[in-house]
Amino acid sequence: MAADAAVRTAPPTETTGRVHSAAWYILAVVRILIGFEFLWAFLDKTFGLHFYTPPGQAWINGVSPTYGYLSAERALDWLYQPLAEMWIVEVLFMAGLLGVGIGLMAGVAVRISAIAGAAMLLLMWTAAFPIEANPFVNYNLINAVIVLVFPFILAHQKLSLAEPWQRLTAKAHWLH
Repeated sequence: MAADAAVRTAPPTETTGRVHSAAWYILAVVRILIGFEFLWAFLDKTFGLHFYTPPGQAWINGVSPTYGYLSAERALDWLYQPLAEMWIVEVLFMAGLLGVGIGLMAGVAVRISAIAGAAMLLLMWTAAFPIEANPFVNYNLINAVIVLVFPFILAHQKLSLAEPWQRLTAKAHWLH
């Protein structure tokens, strides 16, 4: 009986009653990785780095970074196809990729970055219907839900420039 009690009772560590500190670092790595995904998409679409975008198809060569994705024939093509190759859509998309990428990677302006990132991911999720591998879920939906966690954990943010950024933007809390 005493052995059972020892197994069931957690020792008084930093995991008792609160989240283990390793979890904050894991969430920081997830934030940085998702931020890098956004930043990399910006760099590849802008300069054609041979990964997804061939050099001749780069934005700096005058090729639309949104046309291929938005012009595809899918369930919501009536909504997205007219947006393909609109310069304002291209500029907003690319600015979003850059801003969300830098914000999440550096841990600055996380609220705005997370909301903008979730909105972009949800739009890309709806533009992908029908989803080939699963009738409802793809990585865009999963990442949209994940990035919405980051504004709620600002006080525990690790591996970031949040502290100097918050001092710099102390009077504008919406920028934290």
